[in-house]
Amino acid sequence: MYKPNLIDTTNISLSSDILTLSEILAKNTHDVWAAGRIKEGWIYGDVRDDIMKTHPCLVPYENLPESEKDYDRATSMETLKVILSIGFSIKKEEKI
Repeated sequence: MYKPNLIDTTNISLSSDILTLSEILAKNTHDVWAAGRIKEGWIYGDVRDDIMKTHPCLVPYENLPESEKDYDRATSMETLKVILSIGFSIKKEEKI
């Protein structure tokens, strides 16, 4: 039986800048998912239908229900926490 082996990120906190980055990544995660679905022939529909290839989440990120946004946010936040927990740093370059 498969047992996920998660990297422990319980002691990692994210700064406000990284939380902003997390929201950008969450939106991009949704857009990547949606682009893949659209490429496979899926379209918007009020209900998910795997045969008709319709999905209610084929809308802009801003129009998603909070529960769906939270799913994408959790993915992006956990990814950022893993990056930091294994010793990488994330730095925003100042634009001139």
